[in-house]
Amino acid sequence: MEGFGLVLVIVLGVVFVILATAKFNLHPFLSLLFGAFFIGILAGMPLANVVEAINGGFGGLMGGIGLVIVFGTIIGVILEKSGAALRMAEVVLRFVGEKRPQLAMSLIGSIVSVPVFCDSGYVILSSLKKALAKKTGVTVASMAIALSTGLFATHTLVPPTPGPIAAAGNIGAEDYLGTVILFGLIVSIPAIITGYIWAMKAGTKIEIEDNEEEDYDYDEIIKGFGEMPSTFKSFAPIIVPILLIGFSSVITFAGWSGNLFDFFLFLGSPVVALLVGVLFAFLLLPKFDQETLTDWVGVGLKDAAPILLITGAGGAFGSVISSTSIADLIKGLAGSELFTGALFIFIPFIIAAALKSAQGSSTAAIVITSTLIAPLLPQLGVEGAVPLSLVVMAIGAGAMCVSHVNDSYFWVVKEFSGMSITQAYRAQTMGTLLQGIVTIVVTSILWFVFV
Repeated sequence: MEGFGLVLVIVLGVVFVILATAKFNLHPFLSLLFGAFFIGILAGMPLANVVEAINGGFGGLMGGIGLVIVFGTIIGVILEKSGAALRMAEVVLRFVGEKRPQLAMSLIGSIVSVPVFCDSGYVILSSLKKALAKKTGVTVASMAIALSTGLFATHTLVPPTPGPIAAAGNIGAEDYLGTVILFGLIVSIPAIITGYIWAMKAGTKIEIEDNEEEDYDYDEIIKGFGEMPSTFKSFAPIIVPILLIGFSSVITFAGWSGNLFDFFLFLGSPVVALLVGVLFAFLLLPKFDQETLTDWVGVGLKDAAPILLITGAGGAFGSVISSTSIADLIKGLAGSELFTGALFIFIPFIIAAALKSAQGSSTAAIVITSTLIAPLLPQLGVEGAVPLSLVVMAIGAGAMCVSHVNDSYFWVVKEFSGMSITQAYRAQTMGTLLQGIVTIVVTSILWFVFV
């Protein structure tokens, strides 16, 4: 099948994935696989080629980033259970000062969400947020918005969070992960600031009715956790892998050679760097026994499983699309204004935003969008570290828009902050919309300057 008929089949396949996930609550893993078979068969591909494309797409993506995702989730679980996340929060609070508690919560959230899922991060830091609000005399809503938007910014933009890693793998940027991290950190700053400003503007006007009997005392919460890890041990599992990956990118860019540089290139490969992060995370374990070495790690593997399956299914979905004659059609469109210049960067943003709003999961939106646009990129000459990294940023920006009732994170923020649904819409939904808009504006500017 070629031409308009092929485009229609692909569009119907995407619509099927959205409806199956959002309307009928089918898991994105099965939605993507069924969608892949749907497109391959209706597009007229030989049945053996459909199976080959699905197996190749699934396995190829897992071979590139599967272990990276697993190691990242293990680090996140250990940071959560060892108290390292609270230690990081305490250090940031001391650095920023108690006179700016909302800014402290934004920064705390943005750091914790790099290895920890934003849902889990919000739960971990919820009691700390309420205690700090009470101690400093600010509204709980302002602290809730600051924390939720801080967590959300890095969750969609900065590896080793699974979504951005999956996007990088899907579009062929897994070898440029250091550049993706660099741009993720740069682009996330305006997103974090936007969330902080919204917390100060809207959050201070939202009064949450306090129906809880529990008394939140900041000092008691910190003391009650027991002896927490040191600052170095708490930050090392995140900072060390990022530094290793970043230094590896510098070596590659500079063209340095020699045994020492080869060794650092080895350490800076994403799989090895994240494995080093796991080893540093082991320093946080209170003891070495079955509970920590088996059960805690097992929780990390369990958390990684759905992300791995969705990511692999996304790879299969994209592989089937790439195996059709869509590339020939794209060549014919490549000269149009829509697909050239700074306007191109808005295409992945719009697709991701539509998927996010329709089915709720930011990670699923990132994975699906990256598989959809992957065949476009080679035909349009979008290649290399910087352009591909900015495509990941555009996808992440779209995956912010917006968090509402079909998003589990929306309900976590609402329930653990005590807001009503109307207040949560005003706080969380509007906050994430503003973050997404600011992020795509910043990304388009960077695209215009560097690409």
